[in-house]
Amino acid sequence: MTVNRKIPKLLLILILLATAVFPLNVFAAAGDINSIEFDSSAKVELTVGQTPKQLKVFASVEGSSSKKDVTAGAVWNSSNSNVVQVVGGLLTPLTSGTSIIRATYNNALTTIEVTVTYPFKELKLEHIDGSYKLGDEEDRLLVKAKVFGGETATSSKDVSADAEWSSSNTNVLTISAGKVTLVGEGKSTITAKYKGLTATYKAEVQLPYSGVELKQNGTVVKELEMLIGDNAVKLAAITKSSSGAAENDISAKAEWTSSNTDVATVKEGEIKVLTAGKTVITVSYLGVTTSVDVYVRAPYEALLLAPEGDQAIFLGESLHVKAEVRNAANSTLNVSQTAVWTSDNQLAATVAPGGEAAVITAKAVGTTTVKAEYLGIHKTFRLTVYPTVTALGIEDKEQDLYTGDSASLPAVSGTKLDGTKLDLSKEVEWTSANEAVALIRDGKIVAEAAGTVKIIGTLKDGNVTSGPSAIRSQSVEVNVTVQDKVLVLIGPEDNLKLVTGEEQPLPSVKAVMENGDERDVTATIVWTITGTNAVIKQGTSAKVLKGLTKGSASLKGTYSNQTLTIPLTIEQKVVKLVVEPADLVMNIKGSKTIKVTGYYSNGKTANFSSAMNWESSNPAVATVKGTSVKAVTEGTTTITGSYQGITASVKVTVIPKLTKLAVNEKKLKLAPGVTQTVVVTALYDTGKTANVTGNVTWTSSKPSVAKVSAGGVITAVSKGTASIKGKYNNKTVTVSVSVK
Repeated sequence: MTVNRKIPKLLLILILLATAVFPLNVFAAAGDINSIEFDSSAKVELTVGQTPKQLKVFASVEGSSSKKDVTAGAVWNSSNSNVVQVVGGLLTPLTSGTSIIRATYNNALTTIEVTVTYPFKELKLEHIDGSYKLGDEEDRLLVKAKVFGGETATSSKDVSADAEWSSSNTNVLTISAGKVTLVGEGKSTITAKYKGLTATYKAEVQLPYSGVELKQNGTVVKELEMLIGDNAVKLAAITKSSSGAAENDISAKAEWTSSNTDVATVKEGEIKVLTAGKTVITVSYLGVTTSVDVYVRAPYEALLLAPEGDQAIFLGESLHVKAEVRNAANSTLNVSQTAVWTSDNQLAATVAPGGEAAVITAKAVGTTTVKAEYLGIHKTFRLTVYPTVTALGIEDKEQDLYTGDSASLPAVSGTKLDGTKLDLSKEVEWTSANEAVALIRDGKIVAEAAGTVKIIGTLKDGNVTSGPSAIRSQSVEVNVTVQDKVLVLIGPEDNLKLVTGEEQPLPSVKAVMENGDERDVTATIVWTITGTNAVIKQGTSAKVLKGLTKGSASLKGTYSNQTLTIPLTIEQKVVKLVVEPADLVMNIKGSKTIKVTGYYSNGKTANFSSAMNWESSNPAVATVKGTSVKAVTEGTTTITGSYQGITASVKVTVIPKLTKLAVNEKKLKLAPGVTQTVVVTALYDTGKTANVTGNVTWTSSKPSVAKVSAGGVITAVSKGTASIKGKYNNKTVTVSVSVK
């Protein structure tokens, strides 16, 4: 007993010690609460007068990953109940201030800060006025945004830096953080937004003056006329004030530009001309712009060179070029001596001024740009120096065209001293010996009408004034044949069939021209065959087709600009045709098929039924289409067809259709030894009848009782009954015979 009492005391001591040393949750059992927390840890901001806000608390449960909603079971407390009141987690804001909300559950605690403010009731903008002028000082361009509410119902706060600013017309002004930037003349609405509140005001931006005038020596300038070589011209930019204020020279402050700096430049109003042409001088200041057109001219209107355009000469040749200026409407002045002449590649050619003309001398193969300049005007041309050429040549001396078509001019080459070729195509001029047939237009040969003509090419004159090369006397020729254009070629409608070893004429072909005319071109069309199963050969009087081996090929005919292709089938020789059936007996409106078997020379057979091109000698009796014969009316006709020249025929007889047989006596009562004849009548679909007794086949079911013979003769033999049956064309009649 004593031992039993000591053990519980010892256990109690150990439990107390463990409780003191370790936290309770170390020994927490599954299902115990570890901690609690709010559904959101963010600071809560409330506004006086708003609907109460519900907080929720969740507990972490030992042994579970899910959280338990303990809002209803928690103990709630507000550190400043005058600011915010809490009941079951429901927060009710009372006045501005801050409070700490505590929630306790099973000795677990969590807190959250709550701030309460009064609602913002109004947003106002403070500014000097809504009228601005470009160039205003910065202190006039400040706008302050104030919001009322917050800490108290009547407090105010500057929110310029935090507000959202915008301008309805950014071409007039922009605004950021309450600072206005003026852009141009016009009207705009400035808007500020903060915490759901909006405030606006209308602003107008005006120019500080009504305009800017450009003046020269005190006189307003509308446009300027200047010559190359003139001294710089100074313009002044003067403001015009609508308020009557004094004029102001803003030349040094304004921005000056020239639309074409190659013609003239400008700096603070000083214009310097460079070359002939037009430019627009523009001055801009505080949104106001004005400009003046400046025309820079040369002392003379034009510089003329003779010869004009790009030139080409050969080694050893010289070219004289005259330079003239137009000094009046109908007057020119020769300035070849006083003009400045240059060659940008003196290795190729040199140029020297002369009294009447400058002399350009070829020095080496190459190109150079020759320039003549006189008092601000100039003219240039490209000079090509070719090596010595001994002969001209072309590759294509024949050209075929169709009316209305065109072709490029042939390439022309020159043979140099070393035997190599030089392309001289661009130095050749072409002429037509008969422009009614073909002419030269835009660098092409243009076909006009059917016929032949020579196109002749010669080297351009080159305006060579001394030492012309011998090659310039040569020419090249092209023979041009022009044919009428064909719209379409018309040949046989069906494909052609050939027999191996046999010949047949080439098909007839017509050409339809573009003008609608038709021509028989059978004799002039050019034929070719693709494949080796047939050939075109010369016959006794004309070319013919000959089949070689079984197979297929294509016959291609070309005439003028069109081509015609005809498929060819080459077959073995057929030696015999067998028709099945050889004779046809048909009822009216009935149809039957004809079969034709062809036997080749090698013993093989084939079905030619549909290839016979059948015809009926009397279509009123029977017609034929493909392999099917159709009866029309009573009568006879012959169906005839052929293949490879072998003819086959079928005799067709059309008769009415037998619909029924009738006998004059269906029941007979005879005594033994008595004879009686019955008559059988045939009834046809046309309504026609006929006695066919003699053609009926007779049988007796009991010849021992009654027998029957040809012609419908029935003879009673002995007592009993028998059935006499007659058959004609698949129709039958029956006579019952009773012998007593």
